[in-house]
Amino acid sequence: MSTPALLIDQAVKTYANGFTALHGVSFRVEPGEFFGLLGPNGAGKTTLISAMAGLSRLSSGRIAVNGHDVHTAAHAARMSLGVVPQELVFDPFFSVREALRFQSGYFGIRRNDDWIDEIIHKLGLDDKADTNTRNLSGGMKRRVMVAQALVHRPPVIVLDEPTAGVDVELRQSLWQFIEEINRQGHTIILTTHYLEEAQSLCDRIAMMKHGRLVALDSTANLLQAESQLRLELVLDNRLPESLHRCLLEEDGHHYLLRLADYSELAFVLQALQFDGIAIKRMQLLETDLEDVFLRLTSDKAGAAA
Repeated sequence: MSTPALLIDQAVKTYANGFTALHGVSFRVEPGEFFGLLGPNGAGKTTLISAMAGLSRLSSGRIAVNGHDVHTAAHAARMSLGVVPQELVFDPFFSVREALRFQSGYFGIRRNDDWIDEIIHKLGLDDKADTNTRNLSGGMKRRVMVAQALVHRPPVIVLDEPTAGVDVELRQSLWQFIEEINRQGHTIILTTHYLEEAQSLCDRIAMMKHGRLVALDSTANLLQAESQLRLELVLDNRLPESLHRCLLEEDGHHYLLRLADYSELAFVLQALQFDGIAIKRMQLLETDLEDVFLRLTSDKAGAAA
């Protein structure tokens, strides 16, 4: 088995006040994957990313980047990782080009102006290269942060809400560049609240809730794991008791049922036929990642379970 790009092994983080932010989280990301790490606010994503970057220490467990333990081999792990944080962090005294040169120096890299020029061009910052960073828009500042995460050519890149506050045009061009470097072999780990982005970009997805992993699978499998069926029954007919376990919504003679997979459709139709209930209209709905996300991470869903 090849060395994973990222290995999280039984990660636990408990703070001095007794609050546990991570409860034994484990997963691995393979080289070249486009991996999604999703969860609502407070799920533990930022805590995990901080531990990946070596900014905080786990209470127990282990994290390795490209085979390098983030504590026992901190320098090698940090050289292998580029992180674009959620918060806008920039030095107001430097131009874009100067900021990237200084960032290179933090990694002991000199005379890499050709690579800096390429990053500036690919991120659409050509006309802002000599502009002071404090004079940039929020979207442009976020592009500079992406550029800073790439100056040392890390094989693993973590993007924490990279398109927050970015307009549609900037978002599209940013993803074109990220997809390009992913095709070149870079591993991308993405957190985002734009679930349509995760659905279209990510090969696999991990979902977290209250510091625990609640899902880890390919995007395709997550979407196929649940379907919804909308039924309208003729007047005076009611849904059989045997189907109430599948019921999501009810409005008069309109019902929304959850199907674990397409094979359950036959069971629903047989139950209706057995009770002599006629269907006026039926529609099988496509499930998107938002449906799956809400089912697995909402507190209402957890309480019902």
